[in-house]
Amino acid sequence: MGEQVGYTPLIKADRLAKALGLGEVWLKNDTVNYPTLSFKDRVVSVALSRSIEMGFDVVACASTGNLANSVAANAAAAGLTSFVFIPSDLEVGKVLGSLVYGTNVIPVDGTYDKVNRLCSEVADKYNWAFANVNIRPYYAEGSKTMAFEIAEQLGWRIPDNIVVPMAGGSLITKIHKAFNEFRKLGLVEDTPCRIFGAQAENCSPIVTAVKNGSDLIKPVENPDTIVKSLAIGNPADGFYAYHVMESTGGYGENPTDAETVAGIKLLGETEGIFAETAGGVTVSATKRLVESGKLSKDSSVVLCITGNGLKTREVLEGTYHVHDAIQPTLSDVVGLMDSLKNSSNQKVEEAAWA
Repeated sequence: MGEQVGYTPLIKADRLAKALGLGEVWLKNDTVNYPTLSFKDRVVSVALSRSIEMGFDVVACASTGNLANSVAANAAAAGLTSFVFIPSDLEVGKVLGSLVYGTNVIPVDGTYDKVNRLCSEVADKYNWAFANVNIRPYYAEGSKTMAFEIAEQLGWRIPDNIVVPMAGGSLITKIHKAFNEFRKLGLVEDTPCRIFGAQAENCSPIVTAVKNGSDLIKPVENPDTIVKSLAIGNPADGFYAYHVMESTGGYGENPTDAETVAGIKLLGETEGIFAETAGGVTVSATKRLVESGKLSKDSSVVLCITGNGLKTREVLEGTYHVHDAIQPTLSDVVGLMDSLKNSSNQKVEEAAWA
């Protein structure tokens, strides 16, 4: 299943590059991935295909939202029963984005890590295929398709630098694995790629380890961040993610929630892409990497934008100004334009007055 999943656009983002002070920026845009607008459709396509081959009738997952959406949608398309276990404080858009597919949504009081532990017990109790528990080896392999596509879309070459959002740490490790596989197969030249990780400030166990120079990943007991899709306090692949960054000459950054919102806005205003909070983390982490000198200003960088902003609209509430309603008359439009033109705190392009 999943023949329509993947091969999302790789976009050359010149306006964002200028804003970040970089020589060249590419965006791997999984905000338009099929069917649920996040990179999780990649992993679920592989996991559910294998689940069907193994004879499972029920599929399930522990999720911070995007995985739940994808398991629900792909299970519906395959005619399978599904259960998705989520933290009870998840964004409304992501809850609805699962319910619409007829799945069984099970909210659990507690963090994602508690949800995940519960699902390990449930997987032992029932004969269900949990995408990220007992079927995890297949699920994880699905992440490699993002890197395979990047190399192909760049003309069969490995990028010089790549910035990847991290939750459990699986995506960043599988991107590294995929590039190595292409090197071994001779599909790309054996050129280096520095791999950088991004997490939210109040849930950044992997980045904290990188900054401390130690592969000891200290769990975050109670993540407190708007970036719920990355709020995994005890990352399953944290140790391996640390060594991917360390071995490739990369680094990690953990922007604040305010920086994350600014990153979402910057991406939207420069490139017309509406990303969820994980995308804001990736953009704002890249900004930090440039400012600290970890990325030189003439660098070429690929940013992994992993989910659509329609899923996390709440974080932008109260951050934009909407003009007061006007009457449907030309004079009201002229009056509004005059007030904007004369306003010292309103940026208006000169072209608007032509």
